[in-house]
Amino acid sequence: MAPESSSHSAQFQAVAPTDSIAGADLWAWRQAARAQAEAADIDPQEVDWLLQQVCQVDALALKLGTLAQQPQVLCQLSLAALEQGWQRRRQDRVPVQHLAGQTPWRDLTLRVSPAVLIPRPETELIIEAVVEWVDRSPQADQLRQGIWADLGTGSGTIALALAQAFPNALVVATDVSAAALKVAQANAVLNGLGDRILFRQGSWFEPLTRLGIAGQVAGMVSNPPYIPTDEIPALQPEVARHEPTLALDGGQDGLACLRHLVTAAPALLMAGGVWAVELMQGQAPAVAALLATQGHYRNIFTRRDLAGIERFVLAERGV
Repeated sequence: MAPESSSHSAQFQAVAPTDSIAGADLWAWRQAARAQAEAADIDPQEVDWLLQQVCQVDALALKLGTLAQQPQVLCQLSLAALEQGWQRRRQDRVPVQHLAGQTPWRDLTLRVSPAVLIPRPETELIIEAVVEWVDRSPQADQLRQGIWADLGTGSGTIALALAQAFPNALVVATDVSAAALKVAQANAVLNGLGDRILFRQGSWFEPLTRLGIAGQVAGMVSNPPYIPTDEIPALQPEVARHEPTLALDGGQDGLACLRHLVTAAPALLMAGGVWAVELMQGQAPAVAALLATQGHYRNIFTRRDLAGIERFVLAERGV
């Protein structure tokens, strides 16, 4: 786990509005913050996104400028606190999602903190790929009602999406980080899925082994650490400084965790069970080769993301 970053002190918790700010003052702050964003090579749209997260203001009022005519706007924090947080974004490159304390993903609202990776839009596609895979399977009904595992759950994104996609399944979400599991559990409750997911602390498959479900898992899905160790310092500062190294570092070649998932999964997966992971550009051929040589997988398949990158690899447990 990376050391706690300064973004802890900058995070705004999602709470009921407690402050009232004059619309003209909020508009003036918005204009200044957008100018600062451009000067700091930050997307100015982040300012509007942040305002919509922490204040009762909509996109149209921001686009048309009618915010300036509103007498008062309810916000979760004072103008001074908003400014303090924004300066941490500008100067320390704290992710804007950490300032808001939450982010949308699919149709979910997810709490985030420096203990977990911020959910990326491309991860949504792994859920689509898994659902399509199950729909095509001759064991579709069995898979939909089986046990699914989200390994290295982080904020719980994949676990929650699996619970939505397969309402008759049991989802087990594992993570070695107690802090990450706390965030994931809060997200399950926040999105009304707290009774559908078992959260267990431990490394990868260890919690599943302790549950005594060897050979019974319908599918495992994971977005594991896959960044080569030496490349982490060169990542965007928002990532390298403020997201957990534990969730990023995939070893010297980026494949350390992926190798483990390849070799350990067959003992837990049922025959026909789904194996699905997200990875970085250029890793799909190596992971597909690992699956092929392992000897227990069939129907190995790679899927591209919206940018055309081979982002996902899926396979199924052979008999």
